[in-house]
Amino acid sequence: MKTYLTLVSLALVSALQASPASYQVASPDGSVVIGVRTTDRLYYNITVDGREVMWYSPLSMSTSQGEFGKTPVLRSQSTEEVDQVIQTVWGNRSEVRDHYRELTLRFEGGYSVIFRAYDDAVAYRFRSDKAGELIVYDEEVEYRFFEDKRMINHEVDSYTTSYEMFYSRQMISEVAPGNLISLPSVIEEGSVWLSVLESDVFSYPGMYLTKKGIHNRNYLNGSFAKYPLAWEPGGWGTFSLIVTERADYIAKTEGNRLFPWRALQIARKQTELVDSDLVYKLARPATMETDWIQPGMVAWDWWNAWNLEGVPFVTGVNNQTYEYYIDFAAENGIPYVIMDEGWSDQFDVLLPTPQVDMEHLTAYAKSKGVRLILWGVWHTMDRQYEEAFALFEKWGIAGVKVDFIDRDDQLAIEFYERLTAAAAKHNLLVDFHGCSKPTGLHRTYPNLVNYEAVRGNEYNKFSEGVPPGHNVDIAFTRMTAGPLDYTPGAMRNSTEGAFLTSNEMTMSQGTRAHQLGMFVVYFAPLQMMCDAPTAYEKYPDILKFLSTVPVTWDETVVLDGAIGQYVIVARRKGDDWYVGGLNNWDERDIRIDLSRFADGSYEASILKDGLNANRLATDYQHDTLEVSTESTIGLTMKKGGGFAIHLKAR
Repeated sequence: MKTYLTLVSLALVSALQASPASYQVASPDGSVVIGVRTTDRLYYNITVDGREVMWYSPLSMSTSQGEFGKTPVLRSQSTEEVDQVIQTVWGNRSEVRDHYRELTLRFEGGYSVIFRAYDDAVAYRFRSDKAGELIVYDEEVEYRFFEDKRMINHEVDSYTTSYEMFYSRQMISEVAPGNLISLPSVIEEGSVWLSVLESDVFSYPGMYLTKKGIHNRNYLNGSFAKYPLAWEPGGWGTFSLIVTERADYIAKTEGNRLFPWRALQIARKQTELVDSDLVYKLARPATMETDWIQPGMVAWDWWNAWNLEGVPFVTGVNNQTYEYYIDFAAENGIPYVIMDEGWSDQFDVLLPTPQVDMEHLTAYAKSKGVRLILWGVWHTMDRQYEEAFALFEKWGIAGVKVDFIDRDDQLAIEFYERLTAAAAKHNLLVDFHGCSKPTGLHRTYPNLVNYEAVRGNEYNKFSEGVPPGHNVDIAFTRMTAGPLDYTPGAMRNSTEGAFLTSNEMTMSQGTRAHQLGMFVVYFAPLQMMCDAPTAYEKYPDILKFLSTVPVTWDETVVLDGAIGQYVIVARRKGDDWYVGGLNNWDERDIRIDLSRFADGSYEASILKDGLNANRLATDYQHDTLEVSTESTIGLTMKKGGGFAIHLKAR
């Protein structure tokens, strides 16, 4: 890692200073400037390319040991510039450049505020230097705009949610006071788009956006769940713990600590939203051993309801079915098979169901070079993880899928870290479902290889389904926070208006090529293949692609796209490139200029929409071409269509 550091410390400022003062920090290229003002409050604004995109907005914290950011008296300040390269354990790229300038303002009363300016982002966080316990009653986060702005929002109605709604388009003025918007939220501000994010959230609740009070100002406020005092089982299958009583404060924590980063990604083009490392860069680095961590593809059972065609046994949660999944994985180089709900009692993971012999299946998987991942309800895992993880390690289990947390108050946030840290001690991977959005925990604990927090393919089993435009939205919104477990790969596909909900014969909206494009567009280090092995075995060319497409990358380039309309992403692994595209319900012709990202000669294997995909969504075409850096590939993405291309280096 290369680090270049410049540090400037200024003399102590008189504690008697009370007059208004201004400070600023500019990004390395000077295009982004954070201005800070102190009056009887602490404020900051943001200027991008010489234009103010956010007016001076207040920031403060109300705590048991004082008010941070109110009547601020500066004691000292310092600035530094950091330019370093982060070597990722796994990621969108193997190296992440982290180049920023930082301003630290230290105030009387034992607290500081750290402001960080990137060429494409800004962030700030509080630091407290108090002794003992600190209770945070509330944190003031506000985003002020002079004019009404268009937003792309994931709106929820309570702090108990699965974070799996559609994305709405609304103006700030249309946000109802008290309604909650989960992050990321995208604000269109003239020539730039601002994605509201947070990172490095530990022992503290996650943040939402809302409008506080009844007024006509174009202001957005941060909102936080109060600290839980009592809860009871509830929700689907009583798999969640529903909070029944909350305190009058949001956090009870240590007085000497750093608080979460409040961050804004700044995109001059919409496509820049699709490829963001901001949350990752702001998160604390890992200190654990990581050599054992191996992301990979997973054969999944639950979405396809264990339905295998043409097999000489009754399928379901039983030994023969899982042996078939294991054989399928072994024959196609797929490292993992998941055993989802049903392998054990939901409230006792130490009690496997009588239909499966775990000693046999784990030994069988080991003999085939395949490893198993086990599903569990979060409060079951939390109660039993010490004994369960020791047993799983003995069995040779690869990881756990932990589901139905459905909260991000302080106790839930502490659970995410506690479970992930415990899993790491037993060399177990973690995939969180029914969880909140990523806030960088996957950098601190790289054995956390995926999060759901998205309305994905599972909703095709029991709801009105997931339309292609939503799938495009995800790339510009949810994916800016980190990896996502959408669970792609449906082989039953429907045109617009032809979708039918079915648990046993589940289908997707949009074309088959749309589903294949997700394996490139969506960043998912533990990538689920949602359909049945026998569904894939009918199509050797598709199975070859799915068994070889990487799940982590050395380089990522976003080629084109528009929110809700379409997106095209290119990713490199070694010498090979992969290109994926997703389209909404509007047919679209596109051209891919290879000179924008590739270098050399390649064999292009192209899985794309068939000529009749507008009538029969399962129709796809497989072409093989010889191409070079000078080549251009033209494609038609049909209605709800997409494509996946593998460029194999010559």
